[in-house]
Amino acid sequence: MVLLVSYNLVKCIFLSLFTTASKLVQPRAGEVTTLKDIVVCNFPHDHTVVLGSLSFIFLTLTTIFGFIAVFSPYNGKSIPAAGLFRCTSLLVFVVISVLVSVLAGVLLLWATISEGHHILHNVHHDVNYQCPTAKTGLLGSGGFLALDSALFWLVCQMLTLNSRTDYEEEEDLKGDYGQLPKS
Repeated sequence: MVLLVSYNLVKCIFLSLFTTASKLVQPRAGEVTTLKDIVVCNFPHDHTVVLGSLSFIFLTLTTIFGFIAVFSPYNGKSIPAAGLFRCTSLLVFVVISVLVSVLAGVLLLWATISEGHHILHNVHHDVNYQCPTAKTGLLGSGGFLALDSALFWLVCQMLTLNSRTDYEEEEDLKGDYGQLPKS
């Protein structure tokens, strides 16, 4: 469990680094070359598509390992989902983590796919075409939400530990409150 927590922290750092780097290296627009009836967009070489893809991959890994950390057995003891989710704060944080992960993935993929589309399809028949790049706000927002998602999964792991200890303490039959154990 501690290994998963530290692994999630490392992934959280890589998520923010990849997304920040991809946002910083993205050009504002391509160079317009007008020929007879077509416009050819020449974009400078950048790593936006690669870094956006890496950000999405690390977001996916963070989400998968977050689920594994919440539902995997700990110290050889498996706890049913109903026992884990007695703690409503854990349920709320798992739902928030999933929603934020999905939203971050959508924003990262949207910006990455549209940037790849702009680079691959650079010949246009509209003479007034301006050669835009993908919106940098989408990539930055997706990276910020991916970082938030990793931190929410970290909170879920801590709440899972609390929920497991509560579940194990409820199973111990130590008697009623105020009773002394018989020796």
